[in-house]
Amino acid sequence: MRRLQNLLFTFCIALRCVTSAVGVIHVTGNVGSAVNVSCSYDQGYESYEKYLCKNDCGSNDDVLITTSNPVTSKYRIHDDKTARIFTTSISDLRSVDTGKYWCGVTRTGKDIYTEVELKLVKDHCCDTVTKILNYQGYSESISCPYEHQYQNSLKYICRGNRPSTCLQQALITSDNKENGRFRLDDDKMLKKFTVNITSLSQEDSGYYLCGVRRNFAHNVFSAVLLEVEEFCCVKSTKINGTVGHPLTLQCPYPSQHRDNRKFLCKGDQHNSCTDMLKNQSRFTLQDASSSTFIVIISKLEAADAGTYWCGSDSQWRVGNYTKIQLSALYVIPPVLLLICILVLVYKYRHSRIEEAVLSLQRNASRKKSSKKVIGAAQSEIYKNQGVVTSNDQSTSNVYEEVDVEVHYENLTASE
Repeated sequence: MRRLQNLLFTFCIALRCVTSAVGVIHVTGNVGSAVNVSCSYDQGYESYEKYLCKNDCGSNDDVLITTSNPVTSKYRIHDDKTARIFTTSISDLRSVDTGKYWCGVTRTGKDIYTEVELKLVKDHCCDTVTKILNYQGYSESISCPYEHQYQNSLKYICRGNRPSTCLQQALITSDNKENGRFRLDDDKMLKKFTVNITSLSQEDSGYYLCGVRRNFAHNVFSAVLLEVEEFCCVKSTKINGTVGHPLTLQCPYPSQHRDNRKFLCKGDQHNSCTDMLKNQSRFTLQDASSSTFIVIISKLEAADAGTYWCGSDSQWRVGNYTKIQLSALYVIPPVLLLICILVLVYKYRHSRIEEAVLSLQRNASRKKSSKKVIGAAQSEIYKNQGVVTSNDQSTSNVYEEVDVEVHYENLTASE
């Protein structure tokens, strides 16, 4: 039955009698990615089989996928019967996939066909790139124009230059207009949407794609190359000042800025610094020449230390300002310095004396310990000698004691 239908289809093509629901559907895909082919059909065909075929659909090999067998390794088909649209997904696109396809609806007699033309392009964009230069800490607005028929389409922006993954990796879309540092505004009257990026850093440099989604065709893109550079100055200098004394700051500027308002502000970031000429009466500005002005601080305070920016361009253009790193130092009076030196000398000598006394005490303690040890040793020697002598004379001592007793018995009382 299928072969008969295919033969009939081939015959009808020759006679230009193919029934088509719509005109030719043009689809653009990216090499290596996937693409969707969506085809609509009329009411009453919801339960009929749908399929996608290639070339002239003259054989069964030309039929790529059907709703009765909706999944293969390369093709998938889904029939939305409510919307009466069936969509075929073709993955891993290669150059051989380019060409003519047909969306078919099986029915008795002759099928309903819609012609599809698939075109493949490389997965990068675009031939024309808009270059934007800005500086870290600033904000940038990327303008993305589009055609009138896309006023109600989804708009978005992504990093890189790969259209196939741009929507999936979008930084922000027109459905979600704020995301961190990114904000999207769509001006339908001017037919352009604008993406604003705040607090730029050098990591924000690179390619961006502005995208407009189309339902039945390849999305529309425009490319932007953003370069974010470090905000540099005419010069950067370090100055040391003395607390309680006056200090002069020198600020060069371009000669064409002679009539511009000069400024000096304080803060770690130039775009959020405090104007010192308005807030501090101790700061006064004077023109030293046609290319230099000076700021005099009448009496420097410790709190004046920090980062200053001076220049003559209120737009903060690169190269038109000077960065000054100011340090506020204290000066010690000579009398106080002499006292400090004497105290240090006294403490030094006192510590040396204490060390000498401790050393003498340790030496005396060691001498006493040595004498005690020597005396104990001598005592022990004498004791041992006495024992030896008493052993040698034990016999004679017995006789002497006997003689003494006899002698005392012979004495008279008077004697």
